Amino acid sequence: MRVVVQRVSGASVAIGGRVHSEIGHGLLVLLGVTHDDGVDDIDWLVKKISGLRIFDDDAGVMNLDVRQVEGEVLVVSQFTLMASTKRGNRPSYIRAAGEDIAVPLYEEFLKRLAGALGKAEIPAGVFGADMKVSLVNDGPVTIIIDSKVRE
Repeated sequence: MRVVVQRVSGASVAIGGRVHSEIGHGLLVLLGVTHDDGVDDIDWLVKKISGLRIFDDDAGVMNLDVRQVEGEVLVVSQFTLMASTKRGNRPSYIRAAGEDIAVPLYEEFLKRLAGALGKAEIPAGVFGADMKVSLVNDGPVTIIIDSKVRE
């Protein structure tokens, strides 16, 4: 699994011209799933994301996590994060998991992230939908995390 985590002052997902989900101050998480991902990837990423200290403390140092600042989290599935650009100029998405693998993992990711953050549910996009994502990147702070690269 690969995620792009952005610290935001606000973010939303619109589908068909209507806002589907939105948050204020917190994290926008774009999530890509590949064929060989599993629950261990979810658990590792959930722990990493929920503990990611990228919010400022009173001294202006990035030292607080999303729970400590009472931030919100919005998760959007994005198969293009698994793109390969090794050959040519047209990305290959062969590494992106199909719906049969990706949807259950996406849903489990949402469930486990909600649990880790003490939330009933996490605002999210709709898997496979044509979504318009809007955000105000705060900082800007953008972190890329790959569950296959844990060093």
